[in-house]
Amino acid sequence: MSKTKLIIKREYLSRVKKKSFIIMTFLTPLLLTGLMIIPTWIMTMKDKNEKTLAVVDYTGLYEDIIKDSETLKFDFIPQNEEAALRSNFKKSDYYAFLIISEDLIENPNAIQMFSDAAITMDIKEYVSRSLKEYLKEEKLKSFDIEGFDEALAEINKITVNISTLKLSEDGTVKQSSTEAAMLISIFFAMFSYFFIFMYGSQVFTGVMQEKSNRIVEVLISSVKPLELMMGKIIGIAMVAVTQFFMWIVITLIFVSIAMNFLAPKMDAEIIAQMVQTDTTRMPNINTMPNVDEAMNDAGFQMDNLIEIVKSFNPVKTMLLFLFYFICGYLIYAALFAAVGSAVDNETDSQQFMMPITIPVIIAMFIAISAFRNPASSVVFWGSLIPFTSPIVMMARISFGVPNWEIFLSMALLIIGILFTIWFAARIYKTGILMYGKKVDFKEIWKWFMYAGK
Repeated sequence: MSKTKLIIKREYLSRVKKKSFIIMTFLTPLLLTGLMIIPTWIMTMKDKNEKTLAVVDYTGLYEDIIKDSETLKFDFIPQNEEAALRSNFKKSDYYAFLIISEDLIENPNAIQMFSDAAITMDIKEYVSRSLKEYLKEEKLKSFDIEGFDEALAEINKITVNISTLKLSEDGTVKQSSTEAAMLISIFFAMFSYFFIFMYGSQVFTGVMQEKSNRIVEVLISSVKPLELMMGKIIGIAMVAVTQFFMWIVITLIFVSIAMNFLAPKMDAEIIAQMVQTDTTRMPNINTMPNVDEAMNDAGFQMDNLIEIVKSFNPVKTMLLFLFYFICGYLIYAALFAAVGSAVDNETDSQQFMMPITIPVIIAMFIAISAFRNPASSVVFWGSLIPFTSPIVMMARISFGVPNWEIFLSMALLIIGILFTIWFAARIYKTGILMYGKKVDFKEIWKWFMYAGK
């Protein structure tokens, strides 16, 4: 076994056996599962306590408009009982009381809700929604339009549902989604940014600690500096890939278990809301005909969701993500290794870290602009330049990128890796054995030039 392989094995095994690695491997999927499942769980924890609201309607127009729901009951009381209700509200069984003093068409502000506690948003929205549709119809009636009922029915049918379809090179059409494309872009761009920094900094820390502890002096006596640097970089890369795949598998297991637990508690409205992408068309529990219809609608939406996922070619996307993550990591890990070899402590490293972090930050800003205009010249060049392409290209990929651009980006990225490793190795060769000297950019350039002699 070559010396580089021995170093890779040492780096890999020493890290995957750490308690921190094992804890984070299971803790991270648990946190991701929580972020996905907790909102659904909260939706299942509906308030089942029945609340009664007293209503004093001075107009006499709205008694049949505000109807009871599953958890809300409305008690219309005579006008002469308002004063007694105000003075003895705490002793009453009412959650709140509503006063409508004038015709709301003429005065929209002539409605007030009183309570001795903060009134929840869902109650306010329920009352507002109940009145809004009625007032809209009454306002239209006031225009004295002939055949109003038929006209209103036709007006209420009007809707605009824009379907986004993906056209392939052979002319076939697949279901697509602009919202889904943006979410996928954000996910991969953020993960690339996170992984590059997380594992790249591990290379920096490992190199600097070995230098500070003088362990590197023993290693250099039997291993070439380039072999040592590459062994460390590749070993940590294998740790990253291992942890990444374990995160995917464990997260899927946790999500499956959590969804099986929550499924019996999810009613038709929740299922429909989970699969419905347009929040303006979410079904209302008062207008939903029955559970079967909601389930059928949910099934239809789920079929659409599956088609949307297929349109993004998940296998190709994941393979590209893996390629760009590994290549992006290799570029920045080499630079982190060079910085780690040049300094004795983290305080001295700050001036050298800034030039490394700036391209990554710029890449994130370009990736954000890619969500709005993935074909702009800035995004195009950002997806080709090796120092920004691992993040920017993953932000573009869900919007559709020509194959020639992907291949060109990959080729330039590989060239960038070879150049960066060559550049970093020349610095590493000299810097790893330098101690106690204040290092600046001028000194590092001397090391680089000296290594070529």
